[in-house]
Amino acid sequence: MCLTGAQAKCPLQIKPQRVVVRYGGSVAVNCNTSVLHEGMGWEASEGAVPKTRNQSLITWRVSELTEWEIKPFCYINSKIVKNEQCQVELPVTVYKTPDSVFISTVNHRGPMMEGQQYELQCDVHNVAPVQYLTVKWYKGQTLLNQTTFPNTSKTPENKTVTLPIRPDRADDEAEYWCEAELDLGAEGPQPHPTISANPLSIAVYLPVFRGYPEVLVCEAEGNPKPTISWSISSNDNKNSETLTITESTPENVSCTANNTVGSTTRHVKVSIQGNYAFVCHFPIVAVSQL
Repeated sequence: MCLTGAQAKCPLQIKPQRVVVRYGGSVAVNCNTSVLHEGMGWEASEGAVPKTRNQSLITWRVSELTEWEIKPFCYINSKIVKNEQCQVELPVTVYKTPDSVFISTVNHRGPMMEGQQYELQCDVHNVAPVQYLTVKWYKGQTLLNQTTFPNTSKTPENKTVTLPIRPDRADDEAEYWCEAELDLGAEGPQPHPTISANPLSIAVYLPVFRGYPEVLVCEAEGNPKPTISWSISSNDNKNSETLTITESTPENVSCTANNTVGSTTRHVKVSIQGNYAFVCHFPIVAVSQL
């Protein structure tokens, strides 16, 4: 509220007291008074209402709001004190949901090595205002991290957020994704506008070096308790939860959990490259509810 020539409260009521409107959307706000006056009106870069003396309620109305930093205010000229005017500003938030949200890896393509550090990147395109934006990172349905932005710019911007990861074999085939959420307060749309990136499924490889075998574990749960077996070739099966992987292990092996109800199989791929092998599709948490 702004007062000129008086310290009393400005006798204007605005309803609603704050508005949140999508870019290009419509808006209508009433301004009324219960006192006699010499004129009242709305000042705004869009939808201004000229000063009128014979009304006690006037409406600021825009059918298609396209001004990002609009600052409308309702004013009234006193009938009692000459040249006295006061005004009440209407806070307006104009928002735009992102055109797109995209996830990628930074400076890397293809499978990831267990224990190495990588960086995922989430790009949010053309969103406003970013001070109400939160970018969230998920692995599956687990929230990993979230980022907010102190920038007070009201016009659309692009934002990039990164997430460092150090995958292990349990992350093989895990899905990472990011989400852009606009929390515009109680006056904003409910639920909050949210745009999500398509999930990024990662493949994690474990290098097995000559002379340093690696033990894989296949686990399962069920009732009755399942038995575990590894199939190394058509005529080579091993009844065990563990399998030792070396550079001589066949390209395709599988782990099967069996009980009287049924069975579940998880496949493991071994890729030979030079003097070492890569292992992917780990059956570490191959849980079978049998």
